[in-house]
Amino acid sequence: MYQGKCWKVGHDVDTDVIIAARYLNDASDENMRQHCLEDAIDHFCDVVSLGDILIAGKNFGCGSSREHAPIAIKACGISCVVAESFARIFYRNAINIGLPIITSPDAAKAITAGDVVEIDVKNGIIHNLTTNQTYQGETFPPFIEEIIASGNLLNYVKKKVER
Repeated sequence: MYQGKCWKVGHDVDTDVIIAARYLNDASDENMRQHCLEDAIDHFCDVVSLGDILIAGKNFGCGSSREHAPIAIKACGISCVVAESFARIFYRNAINIGLPIITSPDAAKAITAGDVVEIDVKNGIIHNLTTNQTYQGETFPPFIEEIIASGNLLNYVKKKVER
């Protein structure tokens, strides 16, 4: 279960907007945090709080296949991303690094910046506490739930190998 204040971006937000290539010489979590979405939301790293939720339009994470984009989002404290749709490579990279994401066109269209939402990722339920509206999002198959619960793909594989 995740709960937080929402930040909203539009359609076709590419990986270079999420974390610009000019910052990729330093892949530390702190550098990723400081520059995440800085070209989309003014002073994002200064105003986002741990547990907040990112709401996006269609084709979120399009562009290059760099895994730095979901890493930057996770590093700045975003607990979950809800979008109308995700670019395929971003979707997989987010799962691989353990960033919960949910596809829900209705929720992404209706939720506004500043709303507080609660998300049950397992069941795909998105409840807007500000408006008292509930939306259904897509759910993951059990193995993807396990990857996210493990924190990332590497931890998931380590657990499987140890068994």
